Amino acid sequence: MTDAYGWIEQSLQTIHRAGWSRSPQAIAGLPGAIVQMGGQSYLNFASNDYLGLAGDDRLIQAAIAATQQFGTGSTGSRLLTGHRPLHDQLERAIATLKQTEDALVFSSGYLANLGTIAALVGKRDLVLGDQYNHSSLQKGAIVSGATILSFAHGDMQDLYTKLSQQRSHFQRCLILTDTVFSMDGDLCALPEVLDLADQFDCMVLADEAHATGVFGETGAGCVEQLGCRGRSLIQMGTLSKALGSLGGFVAGSATLIDFLRNRAPTWVYTTGLSPADTAAAIAAIDIIQQEPQRRRQLWDNVTLLKQSIAQQPHLNVLPSASQILCVQLPTVEAALRVGQRLKDVGIFAPAIRPPTVPTSRIRLTIAATHQPNHIAKLANMLKVIEFE
Repeated sequence: MTDAYGWIEQSLQTIHRAGWSRSPQAIAGLPGAIVQMGGQSYLNFASNDYLGLAGDDRLIQAAIAATQQFGTGSTGSRLLTGHRPLHDQLERAIATLKQTEDALVFSSGYLANLGTIAALVGKRDLVLGDQYNHSSLQKGAIVSGATILSFAHGDMQDLYTKLSQQRSHFQRCLILTDTVFSMDGDLCALPEVLDLADQFDCMVLADEAHATGVFGETGAGCVEQLGCRGRSLIQMGTLSKALGSLGGFVAGSATLIDFLRNRAPTWVYTTGLSPADTAAAIAAIDIIQQEPQRRRQLWDNVTLLKQSIAQQPHLNVLPSASQILCVQLPTVEAALRVGQRLKDVGIFAPAIRPPTVPTSRIRLTIAATHQPNHIAKLANMLKVIEFE
């Protein structure tokens, strides 16, 4: 008899041989610019907690109060026993921040993308996605059953060509793009994407996961930053990055949100977001609106690190217009070695390797809570580490 599960061991061996093996590293205590791992302190340049809110006492107290009032879990889907007044409050806050008619909160950002895409398009439709889109956008397209085409990263001419050749063969068309590409740090050309969508009668879903709270005068994201408010599009975002909580959301027209309440399977059939996470996200949205200095400090820190890196021509830094900077390495082995060298001197900035990204790199994320001496230490270490 053959072992029906034997292939798993073989695949795992292949992963190890390629240098793609991964395992979690436990962080003790509160998140922040300095974290504790294995009893040691590290400068944290790997977190998505861009505004330092995940450890903010106001979010913690909001979560505690919600737990005491509503319990630890929502106990069911939002359409059954899982709906709480906090969910309405959070969705109103998101719609106000995004300046949309309504919003819908999912239990994770991944679920928000999967469920929304699956609800919007099907077998008679076309999905066009940037080749560097997040996994949740790519998997959502697959789940939908639509025909899927990728366009070259950030290449509007390629998107135009594919729309010209293919759009007329399908009933509906959905264009998918991140606004901040999380493994590179660059931004999408959202105004141009929307122009093409208008020209070819397409819907657009813009994933604002790494932009919400960070970009725009009010922290609403790249849609605000790039002057696209008021245009027809679907905005997705997460509560787990700059907002320091957990969950995902979709913001848009009242008609869209009502449709998703009835047709998005990952909302209809999933337990509602916990009271604690919901309350923490509400507190976070209030803070980012009341304390714009957090965003200013973040961008001051980004500028400081970019200036330091610009003086080091040996670094192969990918183009970035965000709080994410990536130093590209020639091999998986080199990336692992550099990541370990940084960790040896107290800096946590692990290697990012294929298949997550096409080329190996050290991904650096900047936060408002980093101090100038933190950035100086990182910059000085980047000067002396061997990158070959």
